[in-house]
Amino acid sequence: MLTLLLGFAIAVQVHANSSGDALSGLREDDLIGILDNQNARADRLRIQQAQLQENLAQLEDSGNKAAAARTQAAEQSKALGILLGTLPAIGPGVSVTVTDPDSKLTGEDLLDVVEELRGAGAEAIQVGPVRVTTTTSFTGSGDSIAADGAILTAPYTMTAIGDPKTLNTALNIPGGVAATVRTAGGELTVAEHTKVAVDVTRAVAKPKYARPSH
Repeated sequence: MLTLLLGFAIAVQVHANSSGDALSGLREDDLIGILDNQNARADRLRIQQAQLQENLAQLEDSGNKAAAARTQAAEQSKALGILLGTLPAIGPGVSVTVTDPDSKLTGEDLLDVVEELRGAGAEAIQVGPVRVTTTTSFTGSGDSIAADGAILTAPYTMTAIGDPKTLNTALNIPGGVAATVRTAGGELTVAEHTKVAVDVTRAVAKPKYARPSH
């Protein structure tokens, strides 16, 4: 666009100077002066064009960086939401069933199962109607085991998102949580899936004592 304007400006100037055969009567020095002026004007226009192109490139780069930053922030927000349990999640994983016919298991036993899943890389876990987070607590025993205050009933079901094979292996290591369940007269079974859903969410608790550091 600027190149076209440059050509147009030069053409107009030459036409104006040549009207009435004005150029034919000028001295050589005058003609050289006119040419120098036109060359100087062309140089200034070329400089302006280069500056505009540089500004445009900077604006495009700034826009791209801003868009990339927004995309990264959105991705981080989603990842944090999954870890905090405020967003539902889907992905490969396992479904776990724990039976307890003699009501001998305790909340601590179920916590051990959850910790084993976490240690094996589970990114999202749901136990019955409860979304498990870092603050989830298991209490009670027998028929009154609760997770974050919600009463759980046997058989206990868990869903975890992570590498299915790794999670399955972790739960069934010799002497691990599966063995503990069997010792109590129950059974722990694991089913691997290409896609499971952890759809229970929870609100983030407001800190009681912590404040942002400035």
